[in-house]
Amino acid sequence: MNDLSNSLAQEQLVWLPELGVGWYPVKESPYDDAYWQNYRQMDATPVGTVLTARRVDWARRWGANAARTVDVGIGGGRFCVEFGCKGWDINPHALEWLLSSGRALDPSLRKVDTATFWDSLEHIHDPRPILANVERCVLVSMPIYRNVAHILGSKHFKKDEHCWYFSAEGLTRFMERHGFTLAGWNTMEQPEREDIETFAFMRH
Repeated sequence: MNDLSNSLAQEQLVWLPELGVGWYPVKESPYDDAYWQNYRQMDATPVGTVLTARRVDWARRWGANAARTVDVGIGGGRFCVEFGCKGWDINPHALEWLLSSGRALDPSLRKVDTATFWDSLEHIHDPRPILANVERCVLVSMPIYRNVAHILGSKHFKKDEHCWYFSAEGLTRFMERHGFTLAGWNTMEQPEREDIETFAFMRH
């Protein structure tokens, strides 16, 4: 715990190899209109089309009910549209879009059946209030790391965005502590996206 405290004070990455979990104390993040517009543009690319289709298929495979699903950290919003679910985001521009389209739902305040975290769980400083309100299933895609050297050499080491860093085993243990069991895994977002792995966790 002293190492973590020192990291928070000195703005350094802490990697706990016995847990497969890393933490970086993100303080300021670029969640502005430019960030939102960039993700809108990426959603509209051929790669964005392919990734959204794979994510929709993955959600359907695990029985996600669109009416009771929330996408946490919506990127450019395409998954919300194509799957037909609600969404939530801390970026005020993304949130404005959700509110204006009737898709906004704060999963830290309301129970949901399924929550999806496409490249977003690693951004959330304290995901416990959201995870506590998920009654059945959590779907996650995120970068997965072998060790601290892998993190430091990765394009996904983003000091202004990513506070959590996991090995596959570390993420599984993390989700176990929050009431979820690993039910499925794949690399469906590779080779388009380096080191990204996808998981399904079910409430136990």
